[in-house]
Amino acid sequence: MKTLVLLALVGLGAQLVDGSLGMAYGVTSTTLLLAIGTNPAVASATIHLAEIGTTLASGLAHWKFGNVDWKVVAKVGVPGAVGAFAGATFLSNLSTEVAAPVMSLILVSLGVYLLVRFTLRGIDRRNLGKPTRKRFLGPLGLVAGFVDATGGGGWGPVGTPALLASGRMEPRKVIGSIDTSEFLVALAASLGFLVALGSQGIDPIWVAGLLGGGLVAAPIAAWLVRHIPPRMLGSLVGGVIVLTNTRTLLTSDWIQAGDTVRAAVYVVLAAVWVAAVVHSFRQYRKDRAAESADAVAAEASRNAEAAERNIVADLRDETVVRAHAPAGRSSAPRD
Repeated sequence: MKTLVLLALVGLGAQLVDGSLGMAYGVTSTTLLLAIGTNPAVASATIHLAEIGTTLASGLAHWKFGNVDWKVVAKVGVPGAVGAFAGATFLSNLSTEVAAPVMSLILVSLGVYLLVRFTLRGIDRRNLGKPTRKRFLGPLGLVAGFVDATGGGGWGPVGTPALLASGRMEPRKVIGSIDTSEFLVALAASLGFLVALGSQGIDPIWVAGLLGGGLVAAPIAAWLVRHIPPRMLGSLVGGVIVLTNTRTLLTSDWIQAGDTVRAAVYVVLAAVWVAAVVHSFRQYRKDRAAESADAVAAEASRNAEAAERNIVADLRDETVVRAHAPAGRSSAPRD
């Protein structure tokens, strides 16, 4: 029962982050399952089976709130499904000894990317409104789908920043479209795992726990996407993923680091993580202050323009009145 509650809470938290940030459900959940010793392929299969339900609910919620571009969903989702099926087949054929550090290495890379990306850059809006092309979305979906299946997550961390970096879509539509298209990826990855592994090792209770928490969080996250600061979430989630998966790498056969080395690495990473979160919070405050100042300046400019137009209109009206006024009586001639 405790395990079920824990998994439900993890599913809820991961879906809140994923639905509002457009990423991190898979990498967050997979990180937990690996931390408790789950086989990498089974962990990824469990996550993707749960994601069939959570992504469907998330997609419907985002659609309801107007956060979905269906053309983008089709162009990125179908290649993503192909990549996910291939990735699931690839991971299923790796031994556990090889797969665990490989998956952790992928997750650490994704975590570092999230941490650096959102701590230092935030969201780029410079190219907002420009069309996204199929020749960009197709390869993006293929790579993101493959990484997602082999890493237990990655569709969002690869797809969302790429679309945000292009700046061609509103952030809320990027997040909504990536979350919605992830249904196709989760479905294809699950089929790939079931074909390669069968149902061996997959615990339906774990799937139900993650699914239950995700279903509760999906509509909340779709609403929060307009209000929650993505920069803060990106730094927080990235740090968690890096710390947790670094532990797996340091204890793997690849490295076999001693206790002293591991402790030193954890302290350094924790310090960097705290600094990143503090920096993100400060930048978020500065961005909010700048946006407020810009809004006040824009409002003042609009008011000044309106006042100027009113003055010009008043002068024009006065001129018209004078032009149509009756001529005054001529003064009497002087002797």
